[in-house]
Amino acid sequence: MPKSNNASDDISLIAPHAELGAEVHKLIAACPPLDTNSMYCNLLQASHFASTSVAATMDGNVVGFISGYRIPDQPDTLFVWQVAVGESARGKGLAKRMLLSILNRPDNKDIKFIHTTITPDNKASWALFESLTRKLDTQISHSVFFDEQQHFAGQHKTEMLVKVGPFKAANA
Repeated sequence: MPKSNNASDDISLIAPHAELGAEVHKLIAACPPLDTNSMYCNLLQASHFASTSVAATMDGNVVGFISGYRIPDQPDTLFVWQVAVGESARGKGLAKRMLLSILNRPDNKDIKFIHTTITPDNKASWALFESLTRKLDTQISHSVFFDEQQHFAGQHKTEMLVKVGPFKAANA
């Protein structure tokens, strides 16, 4: 199994597989404010979207997971669905390393943009994507994507569409 960029932390970054779906589901549930999806959804993320997702394992347990996919009509754009880092793996820069590992895969070298959505008050996610923008030496922009009232009927905070790019190969 390939090791992460920092071998001293014993975290391996791997392409996920269906057998990790239940662990991914448990991890996401333990990482508020992330929205939990059905376990079936997490199984699909860990199998159908394995080439654009990543699992971080430590001591045989899933401690991090990023689900993403290429936007169908924008194949050079990775949409990052969720970023989850378990408590035992926080403070190690793992989320950014996981994102860079997806971009550095041979099959993903043609990705030039990352899109994601973030609620205005999610400081950790804003910091992650701003840090990634600096690492990739590119630009970041944002606009309302799904409005609290118009789209969520007041049941969820507004999601801002965050766009990072264009960038060249991640080289990390």
